[in-house]
Amino acid sequence: MSRKYKFHNKSGLYFVSFAIVYWIDVFTRERYLSILSASIGHCRKKKGMEIYAYCFMPSHIHLVFRSANEDPSGLIRDFKKYTAKKVLKAIQDNPQESRKEWLLWMFEKAGKEKGNINKYQFWQHHNKPIELWSNKVIQQKIDYIHNNPVMSGFVVESVDWKYSSARNYQDDQTVLEIDNEGILLDLPK
Repeated sequence: MSRKYKFHNKSGLYFVSFAIVYWIDVFTRERYLSILSASIGHCRKKKGMEIYAYCFMPSHIHLVFRSANEDPSGLIRDFKKYTAKKVLKAIQDNPQESRKEWLLWMFEKAGKEKGNINKYQFWQHHNKPIELWSNKVIQQKIDYIHNNPVMSGFVVESVDWKYSSARNYQDDQTVLEIDNEGILLDLPK
């Protein structure tokens, strides 16, 4: 079994990315995006999530985070489970969702491909956690996250993407609060 992409240091700072099955663009509606931001807010207040950077893209999300409770795997597992249930219900209950039948069919198809899924699979199973071990690597990952919507051609400036911490770094906390204290590591000079 590979040691790559695992949460080895329970108190470490991590970069994670996770995508919707088949890279389906689900996060194109405010209703679904607000579920993500509310869930992150809940995890910050109640589950010990420290969030330092984020970006919600149409088919995937990126985070730089730490688990104050030293359970990063459990934290991400619970976040993904909760958001999957909430977004699936929002899709089912949304009378304006023009892709409702197709989306549910795709999630059901993905669920049938896995033996441990009851009905729908929303998220891909892997998170690809990468522990951030230096200030240089932390900054590289934050820059990558903030430039993701720019590189995808959605915006010209990273601060123009509503669901990105690039706005937080410009003192705009309207979508989601982040933890901006303590992200840089105490490293010998």
